[in-house]
Amino acid sequence: QVQLVESGGGLVQAGGSLRLSCAASGRTFYTMGWFRQAPGKEREFVVVISRSGDRTYYADSVKGRFTISRDNAKNTVYLRMNSLKPEDTAVYYCAATAKYYSGSYSWKGTEYDYWGQGTQVTVSS
Repeated sequence: QVQLVESGGGLVQAGGSLRLSCAASGRTFYTMGWFRQAPGKEREFVVVISRSGDRTYYADSVKGRFTISRDNAKNTVYLRMNSLKPEDTAVYYCAATAKYYSGSYSWKGTEYDYWGQGTQVTVSS
């Protein structure tokens, strides 16, 4: 059974940091990403990472503040979020696919076959 389980969300003050984790099980995933959805808004892309970790792509809104990494031995991907802003408040979802990373497509939510249940991140001002 394939599962993606996120953890690490919470409440933090603006300027603070959080680290999200996504533990995958059930199969090997080549490309993994994070998306988020704020209340009343559509889901948006945050960041994606290739299997080897040598290729990443960040949304402009988080570039320079967020860092994605992965530990394939643990089948886990991490999202380190620094300098958090109130506008980062959202439910963060981990997504995974067996497709290889593509700079043209891997930012699209439709490319992912599996999703986690989401973890809430709330940044207070």
